[in-house]
Amino acid sequence: MKHIILLLLSALSATLCSCTDGMARTAGDGKPFVIPELKSWEAGKGGFTFPDNFNIAVPSGDTELMRIAEMLAEDWETISGYAPAVIADKGSKGDITLELKADHQLEATGDEGYTINISDRVRISAPTAKGAYWATQTLLQMADAGKCTSLPEGRIKDWPDYALRGFMMDCGRKYIPMSYLRKLSRIMAYYKMNTLQIHLNDNGFKQYFGNSWDRTYAAFRLECDTYPGLTARDGYYTKEEFTGFQEEAAEHFVEIIPEIDVPAHSLALTRYRPDIGSEEYGMDHLDLFNPETYEFVDGLFREYLEGDKPVFVGPKVHIGTDEYSNKDPEVVEKFRNFTDHYIRFVESYGKQAVVWGALTHADGSTPVKSENVIMNAWYNGYADPEKMAADGYRLISIPDGLVYIVPAAGYYHDYLNEKYLYEEWTPAHVGETVFSERDSAILGGMFAVWNDHAGNGISVKDIHYRLFPAMQTLSVKMWTGQGTALPYSAFDSTRKYVREAPGINFAGRIGTVPACVLEMEEVAPGSAMPYPEIGYGYTVSFTVEGCTETPGTELFRSEDAVFYLSDPVSGMMGFARDGYLNTFRYRILDGDSLHVTVQGDGNSTTLIVNGRVIDRLETEKRWYNEGKSTMYYVPTLVFPLDRAGNFRSRITDLKVYNYIL
Repeated sequence: MKHIILLLLSALSATLCSCTDGMARTAGDGKPFVIPELKSWEAGKGGFTFPDNFNIAVPSGDTELMRIAEMLAEDWETISGYAPAVIADKGSKGDITLELKADHQLEATGDEGYTINISDRVRISAPTAKGAYWATQTLLQMADAGKCTSLPEGRIKDWPDYALRGFMMDCGRKYIPMSYLRKLSRIMAYYKMNTLQIHLNDNGFKQYFGNSWDRTYAAFRLECDTYPGLTARDGYYTKEEFTGFQEEAAEHFVEIIPEIDVPAHSLALTRYRPDIGSEEYGMDHLDLFNPETYEFVDGLFREYLEGDKPVFVGPKVHIGTDEYSNKDPEVVEKFRNFTDHYIRFVESYGKQAVVWGALTHADGSTPVKSENVIMNAWYNGYADPEKMAADGYRLISIPDGLVYIVPAAGYYHDYLNEKYLYEEWTPAHVGETVFSERDSAILGGMFAVWNDHAGNGISVKDIHYRLFPAMQTLSVKMWTGQGTALPYSAFDSTRKYVREAPGINFAGRIGTVPACVLEMEEVAPGSAMPYPEIGYGYTVSFTVEGCTETPGTELFRSEDAVFYLSDPVSGMMGFARDGYLNTFRYRILDGDSLHVTVQGDGNSTTLIVNGRVIDRLETEKRWYNEGKSTMYYVPTLVFPLDRAGNFRSRITDLKVYNYIL
């Protein structure tokens, strides 16, 4: 078997998005292009070249700086192949040094500012370890552009406009594997995003499930001992792995905010305990007039908050309080009392409470604690931002009409309007309400993925394709605010060269120019392949000399998907990912001689045999609720290439293109 990998790159760099000339990747006036954009750049007179052997030096030997230096060394090896030594020493010419320094020029930048001086060496200075870490992410992006050999000389001074820069993932309606959440938190850190909210429970809409609460999808994603059987069986996080996830993210200065959403969006809880559900407002509402509701929810939160090493590790806990009915004044007062109770409940365990904005929708006389409480300001009709700020809440700007992604739902955004956000939005814009930039009432901003339509075929890859470019754009707006100098067109064309994070390529990108990226004369059964997968906008072609295959015979598989020569149900060609099996209307027969082509993008997957389109699985509209409700089903595939299956047919002339022919 002969491999010819047409991109002349190493195994580590083949999937990367590095420029051919690092010095050319600039944001105007010679400023290095990094995401988010640098606040200040003073160009030097030339360039800096890394010697063949250099160190990462920590003159003070500070334990936390040494840890950050070790992470930098590991990432450097990942992107370049060279592992610099980490030394507790002042360093010398050609080295990278990290130091904590009370720089008077950074006094106004808070605890996340930093400077980088590039001359005959690279000096990182910051008032805190957090600032030093963000500096290493800037340095990695700059170095990657220069193939880890060169940097422009100059001085960087950088700091964020907003303290909280985040994203929220709905894991309740769709299980998001822990393996991806770990990658996601590392990607966020690479773009200096520091907060990830995990929405741990939710339910679908009953009109898609025969208008029956008993049939409507619902899930609680965290292992629970207090209420055995509450935890979802189709995907959940053990307490041990969720704790480890929070700790690992914190090592990269990303805070995980766990959210248990009550008293609405709570069908998973009422399915376990039907007696605490509200017959009047719907079984996705807890019954606020039932004392046992409070006993149950107290027990649920307590499991994750109590003890010397609580499952909820970080300083903040989100208690939900979103979209409860307000049609009855009495229930409004009960809702306000419920909200106040759980704010104080989590505070009793030393945590800061976070809530969804709902107190304009639930306007009443029952007091709700506001001091030291954070509120997601998502829709001004539910919570008037000016009123909430006046009441004392610190706001996270997360306006639904601008930054909500609901994949393939037909409402909100399938993909965010990034050009508008880049040019017009900052966290000071909360819906129609505009605060002054860096107003003390605005803690920061977030965007969100809501997986409203449970069962719509959307994969984690599809979610990633929507959120990653949005994260690139919004990291700029949450860090740099209105200070962006680079036009959107230049930003958009250049960002494709910036990787997701060192060692992470979840989108499966191979190269940045259209090309045939892999060619093999023959694929041996069971063989390992040069790439794990190829992402959307691909063409994969091969020749088949057919033999009768057992149902379930794979052509290729990856960690996330399988492509079948004979699927396990019908024996036809098809693919599976995220628990969905999609089948082409074509079966390989004994003695066939076929040329097969598979093409895939973010909306469809197409099978072509001997030059003729056999089947195109496209995003399709499906009808529910006697034709009153629609849902779009998405049959997409990031094509797996990691390992060949144990097939009997002969597969030859494999070609993989990173574009659609």
